[in-house]
Amino acid sequence: MSSRLLVVTIDRLPAWILPAYGSTWVSMPALDDLAGRGIVFDGLVATGTDPRETIAALLDGVLPNAARPPATARHSVSLVTDEPMVAEAAGPEIETRCIELPVPAATADEEEGTALTRLFDAAAEAVASGSHRVVWCHAGSLGRTWDAPEDFRAAYVDPDDPSPPAGAAVPDMAVSAATDPDLVVGIRQVFAGQLTLLDRRLSRLLENAATGWTILVVGVRGLPLGLHGRLGVGPLPPYGELIRLPAILVDAAGRMAGQRFGGLATPADLGATLVELSGAAVDERPAVPAAGRSLAGLFRSWSAVGRDRVVAATPEGVAVVTPHWHLTLPIAADEAEARPRLFTKPDDYFELCDVANRCPDVVDALRGIAEAAAAGDVERAWLAPLGHGAEGSS
Repeated sequence: MSSRLLVVTIDRLPAWILPAYGSTWVSMPALDDLAGRGIVFDGLVATGTDPRETIAALLDGVLPNAARPPATARHSVSLVTDEPMVAEAAGPEIETRCIELPVPAATADEEEGTALTRLFDAAAEAVASGSHRVVWCHAGSLGRTWDAPEDFRAAYVDPDDPSPPAGAAVPDMAVSAATDPDLVVGIRQVFAGQLTLLDRRLSRLLENAATGWTILVVGVRGLPLGLHGRLGVGPLPPYGELIRLPAILVDAAGRMAGQRFGGLATPADLGATLVELSGAAVDERPAVPAAGRSLAGLFRSWSAVGRDRVVAATPEGVAVVTPHWHLTLPIAADEAEARPRLFTKPDDYFELCDVANRCPDVVDALRGIAEAAAAGDVERAWLAPLGHGAEGSS
């Protein structure tokens, strides 16, 4: 990759609410424009919910470390982040700037006073300096403050709608049949306003990387917004709203602009793709089943095959995702809560219709894989045959 590399990782960014992934009511024109310039990955699924592990999978082969320092200054990396945990893990080989992120009680008066503005402006400076081979911007504020000015959230409120919740606090609440639906809608409207702010500030950053840059914008963890009993940053089993991630990869030379890849992929696969695009050799048959498999062939001849499954293991449960199914096996003391849920893909995009009782053969096949993952049997979880019925749709 003779071009420079800009990577924007965004925590708490779910795929399903973005217009590039089919949402019709959230305005994010900069991200839409980026999608028109590159490849949109429709099937990116996280293998866990720890953002540090997902970031490592994405960037391990790209970032220098003590064991693999940069060969020359041209490989220098700049990290700009608002997340101290990410900054501390970066290591001395990476030039790091951590933007202080106070958690305000109220929304900002002006766009320039928001956390996202401070972060992306600093990242734009790193890009504009021209002194770094790789610029990595990590945004964690979607999980800590929704401080977009009132007019951003007001744009999503109809005249007859109740006022959305005030303040900049990110919610953390259970959702049940007793929860006021107007409250759920209002919180989603507030989040939509925050996403529009993110898009505006991301646009300023992308303007500085208009030419000569390979660009990856990717989520590292989703955000529950009331689809499965949780709204906000609290714990949730691995449903799609948490582990289905958005990713747009733009080639500096403009190859395969405006394309979509529907195959299943993991963050490690995107990481291997970045490594191969940089010119390094990638093991096409890695020893570890979940290790990254490069998809760089998409840019040459659209020659890449998605995985037959992605297995996500989290403290709250295990998910087995195939091209046709999504099985979630929660970890819970209550037997009723711990039962498997099965959703048909791609038809049930939001995973609202549990068909486990109608497809017992699929549940049996995928549950065995999920239980292997929960027990730490990685090889069986990723390599065992899917079993009768699980290879195709119902």
